[in-house]
Amino acid sequence: MTLALRIARLTCGSESRFIPLPSSLQHIRHCSSSNNPPPEPKPKPSSKLSRENVRQNVKGYMLSRFFDYVKNYDKVLEKNFPSAVNVYRIFFDGMKEFFSDMKRYLKISRIANDSPKGVRALNRKELELYMQMPRDMIKVAPAIVLSSLPMVGYVAFPLAYMYPRTFLSSHFWTLQQKCEFQQQVLSERLNNNRAVLRSMQALLKGAKKNEQYEEIQTILGLLGSGFHPSVDQLLEAKEVFAKPPYQFNSLSSKHIKLLALMYGLPGGFFRRHRMAELAFIIHYMDLAITREGDVHNMPQESIRYACFIRGLNPCNLSNEEMVEWLRNWVKVSMALKEEHMSLFLHLPIFLGYNHPNNWQLIYGKH
Repeated sequence: MTLALRIARLTCGSESRFIPLPSSLQHIRHCSSSNNPPPEPKPKPSSKLSRENVRQNVKGYMLSRFFDYVKNYDKVLEKNFPSAVNVYRIFFDGMKEFFSDMKRYLKISRIANDSPKGVRALNRKELELYMQMPRDMIKVAPAIVLSSLPMVGYVAFPLAYMYPRTFLSSHFWTLQQKCEFQQQVLSERLNNNRAVLRSMQALLKGAKKNEQYEEIQTILGLLGSGFHPSVDQLLEAKEVFAKPPYQFNSLSSKHIKLLALMYGLPGGFFRRHRMAELAFIIHYMDLAITREGDVHNMPQESIRYACFIRGLNPCNLSNEEMVEWLRNWVKVSMALKEEHMSLFLHLPIFLGYNHPNNWQLIYGKH
C-alpha cells in the first residue's frame, strides 16, 4: 500500500478529525464530499427586488418630508400670507368663544325660566350675557349659515370680515376693533340725548298740576344750563315719573323710539315692551352689584362696560371717576320701584347728559 492510500484511509476514517491534513495533500478531500457538502453560494438579489426596495425607500422619504411640511404648514402660511392666517385665527378663536357664550346663555335662560326668582337669580355677569347674547346671535347667524354652504362660504366669510361691525359680534373683533366699535356705538347712542331732553322739556307743561312740578322744572333747568341734578334732587322728584305725562305708559311712541335709540336697541315692533324688559335687566344688574360687594369690588374692565351700558363714555376716565358715577346710578336705582320706570330709563340724561367725556365723544375737542 502506497503512502498516499494510507493517508487517504486515515482521512476518510473515524479518526480523521484528530489527524490534521497537510496542506500539500488537500486535493485528496474529495473523498469526504458525500458527508459534508460545500455550502451553496447565496443567490444574488434580482434587479426587480432591488428596484422595489429603492422605490419603497423613496416613497417613505417623500411621505416623511410631506408630513413635516404639513405639520409646519401654519408657519408656511404665516410667512407667505400673514393677514389671511391672522383672520383665520381670529375667526377660529371667535367661533369658540361665541359657542361657549351661547351654551352659557342657554344655561342661564333655563335658570331664569325655572327659578322662582326668575332673572333676579342671575349674577351681574350672567345678566350682561343674558342681555347681549340674543342680539349677537341675530347678528352673527347670517354669516355662520352662509359660510357653511358650499361655494357660498368662500364669498360670505371674507364679506363678513369686510364689515365686522355689521355682520359679526364682539367675539370676532380684535382688541383695537372692540375699542373702536364701542366708541362708535356709544357716539351714535349719545347723539339721541338732546332729542330725548327736548321731548322731556316739551312734557313739562302737562305736569303743572303735579306736586313735584317745581322739582322737575329745576332738574330740567339744570340740564339745560350745563349741570346735573344731585341724587337727592332726583329722588325728591321721582313721583313725577309715576304719573302722566312722564309715566312710562304715557310716553308717546316717538319718545319711546328716542329712548330705544339712546340705549342702542334695534328697530322693530314692541319697542315699549323691549324698553321695559331692558329697564328690569339693568335694574337687576344694579341689585347684583350691591349683592356682590358694591361698585368698588368690580374689575376695572367690568366697571368700564357697566358705564358703557348706562350711557357714559369711560375712555380717559380714572377708575375713581367711573366708580363715583356708577355709585350715583346704583343709589338712584335702589330707591326706585316699578312705577318709576320712566325715571330709571332717563338716568343717562339726568346723570350723563352734560358729562365732559360724553360731549367730547360727540363733538370732539371743539
